[in-house]
Formats: sequence, C-alpha cells, structure tokens
Amino acid sequence: MIGDKSRATAKFIRVPPRKARLVMDAIRGRRADEAMAILKFVPNFAAAAINKVLKSAISNADNNHGMNTDNLKLVEARVDEGPRIKRVRARAQGRAYRILKRTCHLSVVVEEVAPKIKPIRKKAAANAPAAAPKAKATAKPTVAKPVQKKRAAAKPAPEIVADAPTAQAEVKEETKATAQPETGVESAAAEPEKTE
Repeated sequence: MIGDKSRATAKFIRVPPRKARLVMDAIRGRRADEAMAILKFVPNFAAAAINKVLKSAISNADNNHGMNTDNLKLVEARVDEGPRIKRVRARAQGRAYRILKRTCHLSVVVEEVAPKIKPIRKKAAANAPAAAPKAKATAKPTVAKPVQKKRAAAKPAPEIVADAPTAQAEVKEETKATAQPETGVESAAAEPEKTE
C-alpha cells in the first residue's frame, strides 16, 4: 500500500559518523534499487554497512508489510553518533595521548511510492518511412555559391621542350640580342657633365 513505511537500524558500527554521512548523503531521497547500485561501487567501509541496513529495510518492507520492493524509496537516511571507544597512546616524557575510536548508528526508512512510469517508445522501423518525406519537405533548398576563380599568374607556365640543349642555346641568343653591348661611350653618357 502506498504510503507505508519500513525501517531498519544498525548500531555501534565502527565507522566515524562524519565518514558515514558522506555516503548516506549520496543515496538519500533516491529509489531503493538505484541506491543499492550506487552503494555497490562506493569504495568505502561505510558503504558496505549502509548497504546491509538498506537490504534489511527492503526485506522488512517485503516480509512484514507486504510492500512491492520495486517501488520503494529512501524517505529517511540518518547517521547518529554512537559511543566513543577511548584508547591511550604512549608519548614522550611519560605523557599519554587520548585516541577516540568513534562509532555510529545507521537508520534507514523506506516508503512505497507510485511505480516509475517508463516512456513508451515506438518502433524505429514504423517511423522511418513517415519521417523521410517530412525531412525532405522541411529541408531548405541549398543554393550553390559561385566559385571565385583565382587570378592567373603573371608568367605563363614554361613549355616542355624535347631537346633541352637547343632550347638553352635559343635562350642565350635572345638574351644577347636584347642586351646592349657595354662601351665606354655609354658609361661616359651615364656620368653627369661637370661645368665650371
């Protein structure tokens, strides 16, 4: 019956309450199966003790109250401080330091809640033909962007000549024809005239 509660406690657990509360805070308010999965992978001694108490609370809910174990949720998860075991460590010059071994009491309360509703998923094969035309209808037509042509290089690519020695000779002749012979007259013309 929804709203019924079941509890379990473990007393005098040899774990400091501060360390146990770190684990208990991680599972408080979650569903029982989800909390069990989390505790399974927590590498802490307190997690093992809390897991034991949670299993006990689930068993109490099933056997004593007739609840459905699939619909249980952690309503209350509490860690209380237990008695401290006092020990002594000998120190220098006859002193003694006190060692406190802390213990805790674990309390877990589970409650039956409404079952978790799973979303109904349609088969992918049935939706595939219907989805394809919609995608085509809603898709925007793509416009091709004009491709910009790169500017041609200033010098055209050299032509491949089969006979390399003759091509080199032709190039030498062209350079000789275009170049002017150096004479003393030209060099004199290049110098500015001095006037007195």
